[in-house]
Amino acid sequence: MMKDEIKKACEVMQKGGVILYPTDTVWGIGCDATNEEAVKRVYEIKQRSDSKAMLVLVDSPVKVDFYVQDVPSVAWDLIELTTKPLTVIYDGARNLAPNLLAEDGSVGIRVTNEEFSKQLCFRFRKAIVSTSANISGQPAPAVFSEISEEIKQAVDYVVDYRREETGHPKPSSIIKLGRTGEVKVIRE
Repeated sequence: MMKDEIKKACEVMQKGGVILYPTDTVWGIGCDATNEEAVKRVYEIKQRSDSKAMLVLVDSPVKVDFYVQDVPSVAWDLIELTTKPLTVIYDGARNLAPNLLAEDGSVGIRVTNEEFSKQLCFRFRKAIVSTSANISGQPAPAVFSEISEEIKQAVDYVVDYRREETGHPKPSSIIKLGRTGEVKVIRE
């Protein structure tokens, strides 16, 4: 079942579509992170201004290098040693849709280790947008049953996998890494 879901989600994203899917944290709205039109649709669905950057998921640390010009060496240790989901904000983003980036050219990237989102990123072969499945300003739904009908109707495909889960996963920790390796904790 998971394989079929991943195949369908990839087909939708390859055509510029937007999906609703489970991640290593909360349910996310996702799309091809290199497709400016798809990214624009995610902002519209969330009713959020595109001056607020969104993060992306990748399936391996190797991919971080493709989307960031100069990865500070401390990043590799942080990615390897973290025991819970960690989003790292890097300066000098590249190879991503311009409207996905923060005004300073930075981007948040998380290497996912959760089975579904990791396989989805691996099969899609590109970074995937991951933003909480809610209208901007409303609480982020922790589980599928908390996602509003408005969000479910607005996307092109809703993944079936893990819909029945009831646990309350936490959002990722977020840190910002400066070019020289300085670390700023944004969210613990």
